[in-house]
Parts: sequence; C-alpha cells; structure tokens
Amino acid sequence: MTLFLLARRLVLVVLPVVLTVTLMPFYASAAEGRVYVISPEDGATVSSPFVVRFGLREWGIAPAGVDHPKTGHHHLLIQRGRNADVPLPPADEPIAYDDNHRHFGGGQTETTMNLQPGFYALRLVLGDANHYPIESMHSHIIRIRVTE
Repeated sequence: MTLFLLARRLVLVVLPVVLTVTLMPFYASAAEGRVYVISPEDGATVSSPFVVRFGLREWGIAPAGVDHPKTGHHHLLIQRGRNADVPLPPADEPIAYDDNHRHFGGGQTETTMNLQPGFYALRLVLGDANHYPIESMHSHIIRIRVTE
C-alpha cells in the first residue's frame, strides 16, 4: 500500500483500487480563535475617510443568517473620547444596531469610515448568525485620532 498526502486529501493507493478520503479542516475552539484590527494600528492618527481592516484567525466568516460551526461576522464598536471605554455587549442579546455598533452582516472584512475629527476607541466583536456576540471572540480596544 502507498500513502500520499495531497493538499487536503489523503490518497490511499491499494493496487488496483484508489481510495480518496477528504480531510475535514481543523476548527479551533473559541478560546483559540482571535479577532483583531489589522489597521489602523493602536495609537494611529488618520484622516477621514480611512479604512478599517478586520482580522480573524482559526475561524471563518459567514454572512448574518448563516449558521455554520466556527463562523461569524464582524461588528465594529465605536466610542468617541480620548479615554473612552468600549464595553462588550451583553452575551444574552443581539448586538445593538446604531452609530456606535456597526454591523457587517454581509461578511465584509473591511470598511471605509468617515468620522469627525477627534479621539476614538474601536473594538471588533464577532457575532453569530443572529448577531449575538460569540464568547471571547473580540479584539482589544484600539485608540485612534482622526484629523480633518
């Protein structure tokens, strides 16, 4: 018997039969997943409009309404103020939908923001198919300064 590993398929060759087994991807637990802001960096000074890029490791992106294991969609929480806090939303209710809670239910991984000059705190939260926050799947708070 000959054993080959090709990409994500395990191919067993037993003359004269070839058996192909598809390997299932490894999904990490929420504790091993990571949500983060790629850009802008913490402490950055930006001018509007600017792009916010979302990062996600060990999980996948799925649009709102799609319930698939280890997937979710991004929500960007925004608070104005030099030392503003960005509290995590309650775990037992959907994430609010307002100017301080931006939803990206289409599976977007970046957005262009147009904010008034000032200091802001940003945090990403991964939501499930129904917009409930996924436990421990949130970024650290990043602080930026927006200029004209």
